[in-house]
Amino acid sequence: MLVLPAELTHVQAPACLNMLLTAVRADKGRRVLVDATPLTRFDSSALAVLLECRRECLQDDRRFAVRGLAPRLRELAGLYGIAALLPEPDDALAPAAAPA
Repeated sequence: MLVLPAELTHVQAPACLNMLLTAVRADKGRRVLVDATPLTRFDSSALAVLLECRRECLQDDRRFAVRGLAPRLRELAGLYGIAALLPEPDDALAPAAAPA
């Protein structure tokens, strides 16, 4: 599981993105879960970081989810029309249903 820092604004975004992408590339699992629970101070850069992390996962055909996204940040994602791209773990990381 990848864990976001307590603060993720445009100042921390490049370093945080680098840390996340390094971890994603090193982990060859089929599922990537980002824990956003520690995140308390943020701006829209946090969404950009999460979206880039998601893109990296999708390129490798991996599932991606974000746990504990702050309600204000989830609301901002909704306003930008990207909330569905940052699913909760139950949606994105649940095992695929067996074919009928």
